[in-house]
Amino acid sequence: MTKAELVEGISEKLKEPKKNITPVVEALFSSITDALATGEKCTFVGFGVFEVRDRAAREGRNPQNPAKIVKIPAKRVPVFRAGKALKEKVLGTKVRKKK
Repeated sequence: MTKAELVEGISEKLKEPKKNITPVVEALFSSITDALATGEKCTFVGFGVFEVRDRAAREGRNPQNPAKIVKIPAKRVPVFRAGKALKEKVLGTKVRKKK
């Protein structure tokens, strides 16, 4: 699904023109992006969590020349963890809690 398809879907569900929905979708993405840039976590109960994690530096290998070792620097990456309701909808079954 693209951003345009998202706007179209919301527009159809709410029976509102796309021109009214587009700024709302843009604002949502902008707010999530700004929060992640400052290190905040965005939690949407039932849907999931957007957060930033630190990835440690590591060594990798060049697939074309496995003898060559490449240093991969540490970095911060955005991640998404699906919520229980989203998992259940996708899987079509109830999700069990870990013991």
